Amino acid sequence: MASGLGVALFSSAVFGLSGSFAKALMETGWTPGAAVTARLTGAALILVVPAIPALRGRWHRLKDNWITIALFGFIGIAACQLFYFNAVARLSVGVALLLEYLAPVLIVLWLWVASRKRPRPLTIAGTLLSLGGLVLVLDLTGAVKIDVIGVMWGVAAAVCLAIYFFITAKENDTLPPIVLASGGLMVGAVVMWLAAATGLLPMAFSTADTTLGTWITPWWVPLAGLVVLATVLAYVSGIMAARALGSKVASFVSLTEVLFAVIWAWLLLGELPGPIQLVGGILIVGGVVLVRFDELRNAAATPAALDHANDVEPVP
Repeated sequence: MASGLGVALFSSAVFGLSGSFAKALMETGWTPGAAVTARLTGAALILVVPAIPALRGRWHRLKDNWITIALFGFIGIAACQLFYFNAVARLSVGVALLLEYLAPVLIVLWLWVASRKRPRPLTIAGTLLSLGGLVLVLDLTGAVKIDVIGVMWGVAAAVCLAIYFFITAKENDTLPPIVLASGGLMVGAVVMWLAAATGLLPMAFSTADTTLGTWITPWWVPLAGLVVLATVLAYVSGIMAARALGSKVASFVSLTEVLFAVIWAWLLLGELPGPIQLVGGILIVGGVVLVRFDELRNAAATPAALDHANDVEPVP
């Protein structure tokens, strides 16, 4: 349990770097689509190197799991990010991110429908507490413009994120996490390039210097951080954490990504978090603890009927 939570928190921390690195690039003229496409392409090329030895003599595993890899890359990576950026185009970043992180609620509801068993009170309380904390961390104050189409894009991103957690949590001893991450990122990169080629995704790059904290750096520094730290390490550790904890708990721990993103933005971009955001972070952690405690208590009471997300596997 401790190691799984540790890996999940590490994954959230490095995932949280993506916003700061991407913003540093976009302030010099990069479009969001260009940053995402470069991120996925670079990470896919890096992960191919260790993925090939992992499949040596076992290439049939790709054939046996091609549906999982395709769904992970198309829905969990490419579509999720594409829908999110479409939402950002019509809504504030905070509202779009809040809509995307409705994914944990969707997971709880799906497990409820699939198992026909109502979530226990502590799980419901943890859900509400974490989402309430997420609202505080995002600090949604002032006038917020709501666009119906933008909201639909945000909800679509939440559905994709929920599917991502189900795919990564699926018990699969035949497909190493490094192979799933590499294959998924490769599929995602291809989808993004196709979207750009059809004009659906605007693409613009820049080689101007960027600013990170007090340092003026070449453009490739934040790009390297975006690819290596916020993608390669983030996705591999995220898959490991989801398989250790299950999709429901892993999705709740991932909410801390917002808190980490705020901290990184403070350190790298000078965006100081306020007291209300710190309170929100405490509520998020409290919600995660409630959900985890509820599952452990139920497992101890009924070990033969462990309420684990892997008991429901809607993704092949």
